[in-house]
Amino acid sequence: MIISRFSALAGGIAIAASALVLTGCASGSAPIGGDTLPPITVSANDLQGATVEINSKQPLNIDTGDLPVDSYSLVSATPEGIVEFVAGHSDGSAEFNPGFNAVKEGTTEVVLKNAQGGIQDLTFTIEVVAAP
Repeated sequence: MIISRFSALAGGIAIAASALVLTGCASGSAPIGGDTLPPITVSANDLQGATVEINSKQPLNIDTGDLPVDSYSLVSATPEGIVEFVAGHSDGSAEFNPGFNAVKEGTTEVVLKNAQGGIQDLTFTIEVVAAP
């Protein structure tokens, strides 16, 4: 009898300890990367005349295809203050596409110029909506 009570007590303590350890791991831990979402990636070829929806947690990443990442520059974003242009660049070890970060909710028409001799400017609309 003493052995079976001891076994039951030891088993109960082990289960309780396991539950506390697992609870400690789950409570209060934020996901890696916080609440940031992956960017919305759109090919520059698909942007002409398009409307793209972004939010403060999900920027627009423009895939320049075969063109250099630094070949696009901002001509205008009308009205101003809704998005922020991030120029593409290369730091020698990686290439970073151009894109836009949301500043505040609203709609803006964007015009980009291609330094590689594009025939026409790239014109599209960005709608900044509330983050999920």
